[in-house]
Amino acid sequence: MRCYGGIESDLAEVEAILKREMSSKFPAVSDIVSYGYLLGGKRLRPALVLLCGQAWSKLTPAHHKLGAVLEMVHTATLIHDDVLDGAETRRHLPTIHHRWGTESSVLVGDFLFTHAFYLASTLPTTLAARKIGQATNVVCEGELRQITTKGRFDLSEDEYLSIIEAKTAVLCQCACELGATYAESPEEAGQQAAEYGRCLGIAFQIVDDLLDIEGDTDQTGKTLGTDLAQRKPTLPLIHALKVAPTATKTKMLEVLGSAEPSPGQIQAWLEEFDSAAYARETAISYVETALSSISQWPDNDATAALRQLAEFVLKRCY
Repeated sequence: MRCYGGIESDLAEVEAILKREMSSKFPAVSDIVSYGYLLGGKRLRPALVLLCGQAWSKLTPAHHKLGAVLEMVHTATLIHDDVLDGAETRRHLPTIHHRWGTESSVLVGDFLFTHAFYLASTLPTTLAARKIGQATNVVCEGELRQITTKGRFDLSEDEYLSIIEAKTAVLCQCACELGATYAESPEEAGQQAAEYGRCLGIAFQIVDDLLDIEGDTDQTGKTLGTDLAQRKPTLPLIHALKVAPTATKTKMLEVLGSAEPSPGQIQAWLEEFDSAAYARETAISYVETALSSISQWPDNDATAALRQLAEFVLKRCY
């Protein structure tokens, strides 16, 4: 990805750690665990660690390890998500759930979680382990909250935003904060980095939810329509149901409650009520806040890359 410019060699160090640690001495186990490495995509969280660190000082081996730890945690959540969603593809590849079954998927996710925390514990202080442990707990809590809202199409926008902040944004927030902190940046820079990551993560998830409805499988590389199939209320749907006339809202709820909701019909309503556009505008607002939080950072390649990264998040939905 072009907006990762300047940290290629450091990302290579992260990749080396991931390849080494996502394995097992038992060949049959290693085949499944190492397959999780292939499911990794943009390496957003390691990039955030590295860029927020490099914006303030030279990167250290601790940054590389932190990047790998956060990517392993993220990969574990994806593997478990695929089980919950019944997804068959990710990154243009069969999911572990589809290829090896539910038992293997759950255990591989657990393997990655526990090994990630072991790696974090090998750093000189407990700071990273505490921060990542707390963030991962919030992620799981967010996932549980989302499960309890399935079929609840009366969910408010504030509730939706709170859930996606927990299930997606908190890891980005943690990555940015740790990257700046381990670069021995000023205290306020850690707080600014955290806010950048939080807002970026929220924008990313809003766009992801929008793409689940109107995206293209060839471009996204994963099973689409899972949110509709799982009856998850997302921002475009929440907005459409809020502004639709009563009769249309009743019809929408009937379609959403059916065994196989029609994406085409849903898309037509989103277009009619400008709900997809509303979701995009909300994502733009969060990106603007993210950019504002680092507006006073040093003017260097890493800070420029963070700005480009925020712009990339929005380009995914156009």
